[in-house]
Amino acid sequence: MELTIRILIAMVVGIVIGLTTQFFQLPENSFLFTYFFNGLIEAGGQIFVISLKMVVVPLVFISLTNGAASLGASGSVGRLGGKTIGFYLLTTAVAVSTALLVALVVNPGLGSSDNGNVSVQTYTPAEAPSVIDTLINIFPSNPIAAMAEGKMLQVIVFALFLGIAISKSGESGKKISEIFENANEILMKLIMMIVSLAPYGVFCLMVKLGLSVGVSEITKLAAYFFTVVGVLILHGLIVYPLLLMLISRVNPLIFLKKMREPILVAFSTSSSGATMPVTMRTVETKLGVNKRVSSFAVPLGATINMDGTAIMQGVATVFIAQFYGINLTPDQYLMVILTATLASIGTAAVPGVGLVMLTMVLAQVGLPVEGIGLIIGVDRLLDMLRTAVNVTGDGTVSTLVASTEGDLDRQVFASEKVK
Repeated sequence: MELTIRILIAMVVGIVIGLTTQFFQLPENSFLFTYFFNGLIEAGGQIFVISLKMVVVPLVFISLTNGAASLGASGSVGRLGGKTIGFYLLTTAVAVSTALLVALVVNPGLGSSDNGNVSVQTYTPAEAPSVIDTLINIFPSNPIAAMAEGKMLQVIVFALFLGIAISKSGESGKKISEIFENANEILMKLIMMIVSLAPYGVFCLMVKLGLSVGVSEITKLAAYFFTVVGVLILHGLIVYPLLLMLISRVNPLIFLKKMREPILVAFSTSSSGATMPVTMRTVETKLGVNKRVSSFAVPLGATINMDGTAIMQGVATVFIAQFYGINLTPDQYLMVILTATLASIGTAAVPGVGLVMLTMVLAQVGLPVEGIGLIIGVDRLLDMLRTAVNVTGDGTVSTLVASTEGDLDRQVFASEKVK
């Protein structure tokens, strides 16, 4: 059976088991809960996510060093880097703008404070870094420590510098480059081994989700929840396909079909960082993006591309403002767009990062940060959906950049077979 079908079956069966167990309200101190749900299932899901994260730092470092070495030799590293960052910032700005526009039409927060359904949960905001600190922290003082701590932007910068240095080192550089290329091949084999176990990991993660999803919270926050979902679908199924058709001249249906695996893994793990190995493999082997582009665009996208998160921030800003009866000016909405776009740079590709970014956005326009407590109840499920959109964006921008650089193998893209 095709891997994607197995993952889908595991996802559906897992969520059904979780919801059914939640419906029957089994006691949490029962044998089933203690040893099965909080034991075996919890461990299985966590081991799968940890296994994916295990290869992220080596993959980013080795593949990006490879890519930078080839780019440095051709002198195109600056052009390709500028295009990649430009596309990511453009799609994020479009995402948050669309979210604000739709939210202002739907008005998800009007009446929420009057009917008493929505309550504010306790929320202690994490301290958001300043723009200056974010810029300084991009550069590693100790690259080994950056790798150990998973600071992806620092790893990316070091890998870029090292790759360019290799490209300018003649014969010595060629020898080192061959070592990195061989290591990259081995890592891809390791990734395929881990991905083959995805259905089991996804099953465990979905069971836990089914046990914890707040159906009552979704009912109370239906206007907010479905506004975010609607804009996420609009961005993923309309904006990205339009860009692919207009710029890359490729069939977006083929693209979406081939991106199924990373989208499903992203939905399950809520982490574009953990999904990065699967995304990288798909972009290279199924979409036909050259390694020199994919090794740069995918790791960078997993770190700075937060389109789904930006959508949540746009809708949440309008929702919180309407809940508290605060009218925002056009200037403040522009500030939301700018802050959400810039905040996507430097934030970690981990579950729940959207709330940290939202703290920055609300602070910029003078809205109460405590308002985040309104949406915590449904954020876990929305986090899964927006991560799936983020990963779709990583694949889209990789394809866009590759097509403009002449590094897209269109035969591989159109082919039903995978290399």
